[in-house]
Amino acid sequence: MRTTIRTLSLLAAGAFAATSAVAQDYPNRQVNMVIPFPPGGNTDLMGRALQAELAKALGQSVVVINKGGAGGTLGVIEVSATRPDGYTIGLTPNNPLTAQPHVQKLPYSMDSFKYVCLSYYVPYVVMASPRAPFKTWQEFVTFSKAKNDNLIYASPGPGTQPHLGILSALSAIKAEGVHVPFTGAGPMSQALLAGTVHAMSESTAVAKASNLNVLATQTNERIPSLSNVPTMKELGFPSEAFSAGGLIVPAATPDAVVARLQKACQDAVASDGYKAATEKLNATARFLPGPEFRKMFDADSKANAEAVKKAGLVAK
Repeated sequence: MRTTIRTLSLLAAGAFAATSAVAQDYPNRQVNMVIPFPPGGNTDLMGRALQAELAKALGQSVVVINKGGAGGTLGVIEVSATRPDGYTIGLTPNNPLTAQPHVQKLPYSMDSFKYVCLSYYVPYVVMASPRAPFKTWQEFVTFSKAKNDNLIYASPGPGTQPHLGILSALSAIKAEGVHVPFTGAGPMSQALLAGTVHAMSESTAVAKASNLNVLATQTNERIPSLSNVPTMKELGFPSEAFSAGGLIVPAATPDAVVARLQKACQDAVASDGYKAATEKLNATARFLPGPEFRKMFDADSKANAEAVKKAGLVAK
């Protein structure tokens, strides 16, 4: 019995020593950063903005690998299944983690990962077509509540972040509408300009690019670049919608490796280069350490689960 216990103790000590040695030596080669969306999109641009500064902070090259498809879930699946050594990390927005698991059956959950750091935040706003039968927030509320099928709204598809954003706004005012899905923000904006649809929820960058009328922001505080636009909270209809992203690794990744990545991420997000890049992308460079990052995504997941259930978008 003593021999067995001693053997197990030695094995455990050996495993701990090996893990500690790996962590102390990390990173000693290239780090791959999986971005679960195609090149050129917002997530890809945010990832590439972080890439250069993260490489400086780690002292090793960081290579972007785009793995798009299925609403960002294919890339996240790849990260969940990779070797947990810190040499393959993921840069993902909230939707693939906090919304898609409620919409479709997936081989991962929130607990499949360790959350390294939040690196950016993009608030959403409710915007209207210049041809819509309303010009102000109050007119929007009155029009939307008058009849269930009055409002025609756009999104990139069921369960996407803009879809959940407009559902949050409609839930807050206790109204419904007719959903028209498009392939992305570009076609959605064109439809709003043409008057085919009345409203949508998206980033300020989308609103500014097409000069669309912003009715309210879905934030707790006013957006500096839209200081004259009230928040839905101010208007008496609290609603928060956003896209935010950061670094994740498989759940079995050693804590020491996660700590090293988190410190590098903090340095990268605080750099002038990253701040300038995110500003150009109409995003905010925002660092949150692992526990706070996870807490933020947990809250978003809970809210999305309720929204998905209410909208009948249950996982099949």
